[in-house]
Amino acid sequence: MASKGMPILRRKALISATIAEIGEAGTLDVTVSQIAKRAGMSSALAHHYFGSKDKIFLAAMRHVLETFRLSVAQRLETAKGPRERIDAIIDASFEESQFEREIVAAWLAFYVRALQSKDTRRLLQVYARRLHSNLVFNLRQLFDDATAQAVAQGLASLIDGFYIRHALQDDVPDRGATRDMVRDYLDLWLERKGRT
Repeated sequence: MASKGMPILRRKALISATIAEIGEAGTLDVTVSQIAKRAGMSSALAHHYFGSKDKIFLAAMRHVLETFRLSVAQRLETAKGPRERIDAIIDASFEESQFEREIVAAWLAFYVRALQSKDTRRLLQVYARRLHSNLVFNLRQLFDDATAQAVAQGLASLIDGFYIRHALQDDVPDRGATRDMVRDYLDLWLERKGRT
């Protein structure tokens, strides 16, 4: 009789294999058969656990998002005050693990797939809302609500935009310099509002 933990281990293996296959291919144009083979199991078993390639991909993206959420949460635990908490969110967005080839490929495929799939778009909106609400919560301690909303939009746009530039271009500042540019944006708003 199979161990009760085996389904969990197999799901994790399939999720890891999905991320690795997308990273290798640089696209979602991978088959369940390729994913299953990398995970060391049959296509039938992969379909048994997830039902379709789309559901495997959604599970892989949930995993990537959860990993990012945990990284943010870990950094927030030691941050003191709203500025340090915002810096923690920015730092997590540009940490080295977010720039591993397979993670970058998964994120890019995620954005493209969101144009075609309601489920993927909904998941991307969860990420965007969570990032926005985390930023706004802390920015409201520094600015009025309207300014906090505007600054949060700007910070989120810079984070996502710089991430895509790093993923697709060679001639960009290193991650540390990019992170500092995002922080500079907040500094400019603080100076404008006389909060420095």
